Amino acid sequence: MFISKGSWLVLFVLLVAASSRVASAAAPWSKIIGFRRLEANPAELYPIADTNGPWMIMATTFSGDGAEDQARKLIHELRSEYKLPAYSYQKKFEYSKPVQGKGLTPQGEAPLMRYRQDEDRTEIAVLVGDFTTVDDPQAQQVLKRLKMARPKALEVDPEESHQALAMYRELQRKAKEALSAKTGKSDDRGPMANSFVITNPILPPEYFVPKGVDKLVVEMNDAVPHSLLDCPGPYTVKVATFTGHSIILDKKKQDAISRGEMPKSQLEVAAKNAHILTEALRRKGYEAYEFHDRKSSIVTVGSFTSVGSKRLDGKIEINPQIHKIMKQFGAQATIEPGQAAKVGGAKKLAGIAFDVQPMPVEVPKMGLSNVYDRTAQTTR
Repeated sequence: MFISKGSWLVLFVLLVAASSRVASAAAPWSKIIGFRRLEANPAELYPIADTNGPWMIMATTFSGDGAEDQARKLIHELRSEYKLPAYSYQKKFEYSKPVQGKGLTPQGEAPLMRYRQDEDRTEIAVLVGDFTTVDDPQAQQVLKRLKMARPKALEVDPEESHQALAMYRELQRKAKEALSAKTGKSDDRGPMANSFVITNPILPPEYFVPKGVDKLVVEMNDAVPHSLLDCPGPYTVKVATFTGHSIILDKKKQDAISRGEMPKSQLEVAAKNAHILTEALRRKGYEAYEFHDRKSSIVTVGSFTSVGSKRLDGKIEINPQIHKIMKQFGAQATIEPGQAAKVGGAKKLAGIAFDVQPMPVEVPKMGLSNVYDRTAQTTR
C-alpha cells in the first residue's frame, strides 16, 4: 500500500488536530508520568495543590524537628533519581487542645478530655504521582516500585531518622532478615513497603462522590435480570471480577449472551461468566447482582446501608454481615506454626472462580438524567 505525499500531509494535520483536542480536554493530572519533564530542586518541598492528581500514593510520613529536611531530601531523590513526581503535604495535629468526650457529666454537660501527650505535632507526608483513578495500572506499577525502593534519604540510623515508626521498621527488618536466613526466602521490600494509594487530601470529599453511571453503561445493564443498578442499598460486596478488552456491548451481543451463545471477545466472556455466576448464586438463595461496563463485569452479594461503624479509636468496625460474606467467598488462609499465613486458591461455583479477597463497594447509581429518562419513558 502506497500513500502519496499529499495524503501524508493530510494525515499529519488530522493527527495533530486530534492530539490537540485531547490535550485541551484532559485534566492537568491526566498526562502520563513517564513523559513529564520533572523539576528537581533540592531546596523545594513541592507542596501539593488541587491541580495534582485526584489519586496519589502515600509513600511515607515524617515528624519532629528534622522532618522537613528529611522529607525535602526524599522528594528531591524521588524526582531526580527515580523520575517520579513527588510532593509534600503538611498537617498539624493539635493535641494540646481539649476534645469533647461522649456522654454527660453529673452537671449534664459534655465532658472535656485531654490527650495524654498534649503537645502539638506537625507531620509531613511525601506523596507520589498524579493518577486519574484508584485502580490506574500505572499507579500499581509505581506503587510496586516504591515498595521495593531503597532511597538514600531513608537509609539512615533509625535513632536519627524522622520517618514515622522508624525504630519499629528497623526491628521489623531484622526479624525479616532472621526469617530469611532460616527459610532461605528473602523479602526485598524497602523502607516504603507500606505505601498505599490515597485521595488527594487537598480536594474536597464531594469530588469523590459518585455522580452516577453514564447512559451507555445503563443501557448495557438494562436487560440484565439481576442488575446491580437495582440493588436497593448503597453498599454491596464484590465477590468476583472479570476483565476484558474495552469495547461496547450492543443490544445484539447482550441478547447473544442471555441465550447462552459463545461470545467472541474477552469482554463478552467476562459478561457471560458474571451472568452465569450470578444465576448460580441466586439458585443457592444468595442476593446476587451483576454489573457490566466498558472494561469489566463484576458479581456482588448483598445489600447494606453501611460498611461498618466507627469505633472510639477512630477505626471502622466492619459490618458483621459484610465480613461474613467476605469470609464465605474469599480464599481460605492457612497458618502454620512459625510461618506467615498462606492464602489458598480461589473458591469456585459453577466452575467459575471468586475473587481471592472480596471487598465492600459502593453500589453504582444512575445519574439524575438517566432516572428522569426512564421515568419519562414509563409515563408515555
